[in-house]
Amino acid sequence: MTKKFIGKVVSNKMEKTAAVSVERIFRHPKYGKVIKKHKKYLAHYEDLKIEVNDQVQIKETRPISKRVSFVIEKKIVKK
Repeated sequence: MTKKFIGKVVSNKMEKTAAVSVERIFRHPKYGKVIKKHKKYLAHYEDLKIEVNDQVQIKETRPISKRVSFVIEKKIVKK
């Protein structure tokens, strides 16, 4: 099963690659405090017009390069 995440574009200065920050919210197992963690993924894109601060959905794919294993599937438009 392929992994899918929704995140925010942090950087698009590379050619056909964007850095996407994915936020994960969970409760601490012992103390119950709500914790936010961020992880940055490099994702490949071809035809989409991606800007910084855009909300996008990424999915796991075969390795495209050493650090790129995700593809930007679609841009999420907020209403």
